[in-house]
Amino acid sequence: MGAVYFYHLTQRPLEHTLPALLDKARQAGWRIAVRGTDLARMDWLDEKLWLGPEDGFLPHGLAGGPHDADQPILLTTGPQAGNDPACVMAVDGAAVAPDEVNALERVCILFDGNDEQAVQHARGQWKALTDAGCSAQYWSEASGRWEKKAEA
Repeated sequence: MGAVYFYHLTQRPLEHTLPALLDKARQAGWRIAVRGTDLARMDWLDEKLWLGPEDGFLPHGLAGGPHDADQPILLTTGPQAGNDPACVMAVDGAAVAPDEVNALERVCILFDGNDEQAVQHARGQWKALTDAGCSAQYWSEASGRWEKKAEA
């Protein structure tokens, strides 16, 4: 049974935080699906990941290619990832269902703390997932480093 971790981004933007979380998930041996809501945004993230530091290369691809099943990290806008992920990282308000949380090792929901609509959406996701019995943690970087602020 998995857990959902909420990451409230206030100090560093998504394109700086996501690679660190992806690296940790890869170190755990997991395949990851990065789920967004907009294809153009996934293209943008793809470019950011390719332009990252050479010593921090994260092998990945955009969903819809001929080798989706081989991708350790697959960027997608759909609920079904073709790489059989153990972890889903949801960005930009992408939906996550309670049965997914329970079936995966980990679900990470990253949201922009400087966007009130994103914060409200994440609060709604927290309530829906914890009300459904999912184990959840809330992490904040407001102090300048990541700290666990709540657990349910």
